[in-house]
Amino acid sequence: MASYVAQQRTKEIGVRKVLGASTINLWAHLTKDFLLLVILSCVIATPIAWYFLDKWLSQFVFRTKISWLLFIGASLGTLVIAFLTVSYHTFRAASAAPAKSLRSEG
Repeated sequence: MASYVAQQRTKEIGVRKVLGASTINLWAHLTKDFLLLVILSCVIATPIAWYFLDKWLSQFVFRTKISWLLFIGASLGTLVIAFLTVSYHTFRAASAAPAKSLRSEG
């Protein structure tokens, strides 16, 4: 998804670079959108996953508690992977020549 959005926003990135935006500004602009979506999805998915896991684990003879650290670790891992992926694609799109991106069709 990060690659697709960077490709779709190539002209926007080119215009912003021509108008003086730095690579860091472009990176912050694109990264913020994705990280907010990942945080929102983690906030929605964590209670739902905890509920269903708790119901499923309660059926076993040997019961165990689900630690919230498990969900925090999974959320942080997801954030790190999203951050690295978006950063890679953003820096690749921002390092391209603005004239080339503005000249392309589409």
